Amino acid sequence: MNFPLFIAKRYFLSKRKKSFINIISMLSMVGVAFATAALIIVLSVFNGLEDLLRSLNNSFDPELKIEATKGKSFEVDSLLLLKIKSIAGVETVTEVIEDYALVRYRDADMVVTIKGVSDNFIDQHRLDGNIVEGKLRLRENGINYAIIGRGLKYALSITVENNIYPLQVFYIKNTKGPTLDVSKLYSRRDIEPGSVFSIEKNYDDNFIFLPLDFAKDLLDYGNKRTSLEVKTNAASTVSAVQSELKKLLGSGFQVLTNEEQHKDIYKLLNMEKLFTFLSLTLLIVVASINIFFSLMMLAIDKKKDIAILSAVGASPSLIKRIFLSEGALIAFIGAAIGLFVGGGICWLQDHFGLVGMGMENSIVTNYPVKLNPFDFVTTSSVIIAITFLISFYPAALAAKSFTTQEL
Repeated sequence: MNFPLFIAKRYFLSKRKKSFINIISMLSMVGVAFATAALIIVLSVFNGLEDLLRSLNNSFDPELKIEATKGKSFEVDSLLLLKIKSIAGVETVTEVIEDYALVRYRDADMVVTIKGVSDNFIDQHRLDGNIVEGKLRLRENGINYAIIGRGLKYALSITVENNIYPLQVFYIKNTKGPTLDVSKLYSRRDIEPGSVFSIEKNYDDNFIFLPLDFAKDLLDYGNKRTSLEVKTNAASTVSAVQSELKKLLGSGFQVLTNEEQHKDIYKLLNMEKLFTFLSLTLLIVVASINIFFSLMMLAIDKKKDIAILSAVGASPSLIKRIFLSEGALIAFIGAAIGLFVGGGICWLQDHFGLVGMGMENSIVTNYPVKLNPFDFVTTSSVIIAITFLISFYPAALAAKSFTTQEL
């Protein structure tokens, strides 16, 4: 661009006065800033909820879970366990028997999910930070102990410390043919409540951990197991160990990561995040419509200035770029303010808890948030695309409609 043309362009831009056009431009900027901040805040809340959900699931579920592709259970022997443990990256393999059973404590009873686990389950340290009463143990001094959820403790009024009543566990047998002996329809075993865990209401209200031998005897499972839970060491990656396990076990088994064990929940959360993103993007589009009208009125108001630029040699493409830069300036300033405000609010929420959950028994006191740089990049990209589309027609119209005849 030569010097006279540069001076003419600056003249054109400097002649803007406080007018109705300026008011619309300011409203456009504020609208874009508001929508951008809202988008960043909502996306950060979804990120926080996803992280919270992952932490809860990681506390209860294993890094890798081996299940049979068909059927409820499968045979497990020492050779299979030895092969799994020999894979690089495998630190602990826990045998699991999981099924429904009826538990009774004094005069109260309810149906729960019992989870019999081998003694090395304690070595996985998944419940270490979630024990709220008693001592974390499955067996001590030859006595079996149950690890019960806090919801079950309250529902059955279970006493852990100085307890004199056993927890009775009943399991309905698969009997063949009719029988008059009711005792043959079910099996019953007694166990001492040893500790209480609290992770999340769904787990707390439904699960009891039991020693594997206790569950095997109660359910008469023998060498069958419903799953194997694998903990990896710090030097390996979960995906690498998963790949090796799949090669070893073949098509008869499925090896699921923690996320794959809850894929429906994560898929639903991602769908909600996507639809929320699209909904708030519409707010940015609505706010950007003001940019369209602002540029249209600017093109009409600056007919003579455009003609002056044309007279000193400005090409239609240069005039188009000027209007595009005007629209981009409005949108980008609004977007920058919105990104700063949205990120600032999320930072304050994360560090100081501006907004609480409003529930006494909630898992966390305040709404969880997590700032993700990808959200900032995505939001900025959307604003750039919308601004270009909104500004293109007024810029093209300004470049074609006005010539030196307007002087």
